[in-house]
Amino acid sequence: MHQEDTLFTALTQTHARIKPYIHHTPVLTSHLLNELAGATLYFKCENFQRMGAFKMRGAVNAIMQLSAEQQRQGVVTHSSGNFAQALALAAQSLGVTAYIVMPSNAPRVKKEAVLAYGGQVIECEPTLSAREQTAQQLVAERGATFIHPSNDLHVILGQGTAALELLTEQPDLTYLFTPVGGGGLVAGTILAAQACGRNCRIVAGEPATMDDAYRSLQAGRIESNAGGDTIADGLKTQLGDINFPLIQRGIDAIILVSEDEIIAAMRLIWERLKIVVEASSAVALAALLKNKASYAGQPVGVILSGGNVDLGKLPF
Repeated sequence: MHQEDTLFTALTQTHARIKPYIHHTPVLTSHLLNELAGATLYFKCENFQRMGAFKMRGAVNAIMQLSAEQQRQGVVTHSSGNFAQALALAAQSLGVTAYIVMPSNAPRVKKEAVLAYGGQVIECEPTLSAREQTAQQLVAERGATFIHPSNDLHVILGQGTAALELLTEQPDLTYLFTPVGGGGLVAGTILAAQACGRNCRIVAGEPATMDDAYRSLQAGRIESNAGGDTIADGLKTQLGDINFPLIQRGIDAIILVSEDEIIAAMRLIWERLKIVVEASSAVALAALLKNKASYAGQPVGVILSGGNVDLGKLPF
């Protein structure tokens, strides 16, 4: 009980800290999707979060934990996706300089979004080693603090506030589904479920073509993807040494889904909930629908992680 109390305090303090800078996102339901799943579904719509994804929560919390001197020196991350935008907007909101290392082949629209949020874009070669090296160079030269998109406890606690809000509104959920990529959202969701002290189990969906989290659980060590691709481009990252142990201890299952299943789930959300979500978000619903017999008749939460989608490249 003591650990739950400590966790609950950490999460509620995190939520109170970041509340002025984030949206309390809505929870949507759909009779048709309930019938299709054979369960009562509650969709936590982080696509309505500032900058369009849950990552704003962790970015704000991580910056707010820095000292005044660290904030004055700025923050740095490497990302070609939602965390790049999240850190840029969070930094702008808090009056902090953000240096965002982005691969040269990152979509122009994402670079423009980072710039629009006041981030300074530093381009590098499109390899992980180049991204890490460039970020470390900025830390050395500018004195900026590096913030990892998913493998940072303050980021993880921030991401956990989405599930905290959902479980506060719907305390009787028996399962809660999230996508898994870098592991920040699912680790934070696990902490929120543990903190709220209810018997809510966490299930993650993962693209079958990028199944490193699934393999990591099987192997008991962090695995990576040598190749492969997925429409859920936000999930093409791997777990880290901070979030992996949390996931190992707290996850109920990781369900692998095909590209067709992801696209079908994405289309269902657009058609039935009438909202814009990205493919990575749809992975959570795809996982639920794939194994729906296991969750029949239960109240189930689904975190829709974001809505930053290129409308020129829709899969339907």
